[in-house]
Order: sequence, then C-alpha cells, then structure tokens
Amino acid sequence: QVQVVESGGGVVQPGGSLRLSCAGSGFIFSTKAMSWYRQGSGDERELVASISTDGRSTTYADSVKGRFTISRDNAKDTVSLQMNSLKPEDTDVYYCYPWGIVGPWGQGTQVTVSS
Repeated sequence: QVQVVESGGGVVQPGGSLRLSCAGSGFIFSTKAMSWYRQGSGDERELVASISTDGRSTTYADSVKGRFTISRDNAKDTVSLQMNSLKPEDTDVYYCYPWGIVGPWGQGTQVTVSS
C-alpha cells in the first residue's frame, strides 16, 4: 500500500526558511514523479511544486517560484521542499504525493508563518 510521511513543518517568522521532507513507501519511488501540495482549512488543495523521476525537471506554482526548491533522493526514497523567504500566505498544511497512483494521502505537515 502506498504510504507517504511528511515532516519538517513548524512555526517560522516571515522571511525565514524551512525544509520539508517526505518519505515514500509501497511503490517504486524512482519511477514516479513527485509533487508537493498545500491546503488550508476550507481551501482546495494547491499544487506547489513537482519533480520528474530523475530530478532533472521541476515546475513550481507562480506563488512560490524563486523561493521554493524541490529535490529528491531516489536512493533514500525521499523528496524535499526547501522553502525560503517565507510569507504569511504560505501558512498551510503541506503534503507530498506521487503521480499516477490512487491511494491514501499522508497526514501532511503544518507550516505556520507568523511574527
């Protein structure tokens, strides 16, 4: 069964940084593109960033372009999201998920940007 476990969230001041990590299991990690999403209470889930299977291709939402960096380590079955210059509007629960698989989502990790 597909399982993803997100970690690394926390409370940070505006302008600060956080690094999120996601560990995947139950599927062949290196064969799946991966994405990070975020969702606030009552909001639709937003696609934040995606990365290809080999890590050479990445895409970002306009709202995070230039501030966030997605990366992956296929040897460790992990995908990360480095978040810099954080803004209050980045406050959300962040999730990762593989492309092309239907299954349960993880618990996510809460990111709160507040002074």
